[in-house]
Amino acid sequence: MERQILIRHEQHDLTATIHYPTSGGCEGRLPLTVICHGFVGSRIGVDRLFVTTARELAAEGQLVVRFDYAGCGESGGVYGEEGIESMIRQTRTVLDYAMTCADIDPSRVTLIGHSLGGAVALLTAVRDRRVKSLALWSAVGYPFNDIVKITGRGTYDESVRTGSADYLGYSFTPVFFESLGAFQPFQEAGKFYGDVLVVHGTSDDVIPVDYAFLYQKLFWTREDARCDKEIIFQANHTYSCGPHRRQLLDITKRWLQDRHKNEVDWQHWTI
Repeated sequence: MERQILIRHEQHDLTATIHYPTSGGCEGRLPLTVICHGFVGSRIGVDRLFVTTARELAAEGQLVVRFDYAGCGESGGVYGEEGIESMIRQTRTVLDYAMTCADIDPSRVTLIGHSLGGAVALLTAVRDRRVKSLALWSAVGYPFNDIVKITGRGTYDESVRTGSADYLGYSFTPVFFESLGAFQPFQEAGKFYGDVLVVHGTSDDVIPVDYAFLYQKLFWTREDARCDKEIIFQANHTYSCGPHRRQLLDITKRWLQDRHKNEVDWQHWTI
């Protein structure tokens, strides 16, 4: 079952879709996954990436929430007026709501973040102890440099000069760009102590695949926390090719299943 809802965040309504488990895992506490979309994206995702992801995870017993950040998709607000701080707060507001939707297993709360959403998911997880695991898909590593590369330097310069600049119909303020420069996900990676899955495609021409290796290296410096990396040969930034998308989803589902199995095995061992 799927249900569209509005989640009130400060002065805006965030549009979200909840996917309830359709098989398995319906007895007892439910695992929760929240999907964080990328720059100027939406909860649908390019070529319905997040719709497909949510439905497949729900079919395996997950409660899944995918939502539009303020000013994106069907949510209220103006994307580009605020910055990453606002997206972190929005993600936490969605977590607040999602945790009340069912009897959620607090040990199985996961954020899946794609592109800029990957950076936001990581930064949220560092600040919110309810998040126990992360799946980072083609995650941004240097928010300012990576996003300015996408918009073009001229867009940034115009924003600073005039107070606003258009990109794809969105108006970006200097506040937005300043926020990008204020956050360094690579520097904060070591502060998250949950399990992490890092996935990237070798043909990603938006965010370098090298970031996946650096993320893994940084996550490996932590004690008692797992980080797995998967590189998908010739996959692009949005995993738009059918076989590449299939690999992405299978890798993510298997990782979530293995994580749960390891937890159960550990609990049995400690009894």
